[in-house]
Amino acid sequence: MSCLKHLHFENVAGKVVLITGASSGIGEHVAYEYAKKGAKLALVARRKDRLEIVAETSRQLGSGDVSNVEDCKKFIDETIHHFGKLDHLINNAGVPQTVIFEDFTQIQDANSIMDINFWGSTYITYFAIPHLRKSKGKIVVISSATAIIPLPVASVYSASKAALVKFFETLRVEISPDIKITIALPGFISTDMTTPQFKEMYGSDFILSESVSRCAKAIFRGIGEEFLDLRSVRAIVVGFDSSKILFPTKVANGSYDGG
Repeated sequence: MSCLKHLHFENVAGKVVLITGASSGIGEHVAYEYAKKGAKLALVARRKDRLEIVAETSRQLGSGDVSNVEDCKKFIDETIHHFGKLDHLINNAGVPQTVIFEDFTQIQDANSIMDINFWGSTYITYFAIPHLRKSKGKIVVISSATAIIPLPVASVYSASKAALVKFFETLRVEISPDIKITIALPGFISTDMTTPQFKEMYGSDFILSESVSRCAKAIFRGIGEEFLDLRSVRAIVVGFDSSKILFPTKVANGSYDGG
């Protein structure tokens, strides 16, 4: 029997939501979920052509790089200028890793993975916090199951995603209860980024069975749901300020053949 009792689902109609990495994959489909419920969207991505397609029903900030501090400040400033507020920040921007660690041609190339996947989320969060305090808003972080499950050919990527989890778990303590934080850890999700990468590494028969649309729907539900912990005598509410969404996948014992 579950010790959690569902309380309600947040109405996001009219809420202002900024999503990074919104031109494809999870970010794109999370944007669609918000749009269906009447949210006002500000979308950020590096691929402007794809972003314009996604942005048919939203305010589009233009292409930009979350690893650039000035770009991150611009994203927040333009959102506030256009909408006057910010309710949700969805930190989704990320890039993959395609070689094992010792095969990096230049070890400095690993920096870009950490810059985009980790620092990009922390930079934009820094500029968003004052506005999210005013709206009693939320920060959503799209990490990865690789933050807790070792995956060959993803050493630096996994480190960047694990860093996200620890940073935002700590930040949650610092900024609670004014701002709620939800952390999502998707497993093997079929996206434009992951499907070619995994098929190249593990062969054409490798199947990513979880659709990006289904993943986005689960994330959206997790963002909006709030629960009452029935195990607590004081009926402490857990949910927005302490939620973590995990999309588990079957993990079999085995080894990776680097040859």
